[in-house]
Amino acid sequence: MFDHGAAPEPAGEACRLRDGPTILSRTAEYALRAVSLLAAQPPDAPLRARDLSRETDIPAHYLAKILRRLVVSGILASQRGQGGGFVLARPPESVRFLDVLAAVGAEPDPERCAFGWGACDATEPCPLHLAWAPIGEAFLQWAATTTLAAAVGPKGRPWRRPAGPRRPHLPPPA
Repeated sequence: MFDHGAAPEPAGEACRLRDGPTILSRTAEYALRAVSLLAAQPPDAPLRARDLSRETDIPAHYLAKILRRLVVSGILASQRGQGGGFVLARPPESVRFLDVLAAVGAEPDPERCAFGWGACDATEPCPLHLAWAPIGEAFLQWAATTTLAAAVGPKGRPWRRPAGPRRPHLPPPA
């Protein structure tokens, strides 16, 4: 719930992780977090799953399932053995957020009803359809046109998690 009488957030608070629903599932958030860190790494510097888990604050068993899906989809490559780990299989400029979301089964569905009633559209809308449709379309457009290059940021800027409270971990997907 929004508290419209609350004081504005201090600078930097907007980046902190919060509990509560977002437009992305937990799996989608974790997948984007992991590939964003890998996009910021040199292509010849694989990261071990354990290091990715620690740096991104993603539970290791949950991350392993996500990494497997990203390797199968061709977004990541894995290298076994000494000096092994995970790297992007393609340059960050060629990996759309939509590709990452699709790899983990979290691609946006513009036909999904905001009320959870299955599919709705302009001819058979749910009560929230007219208000929700532009948001869903904008999100799909963002995911289809934004690449991991946007997550890397300016060269020389280290990837880091903002300071602040961390979300509680949920069990991994089945």
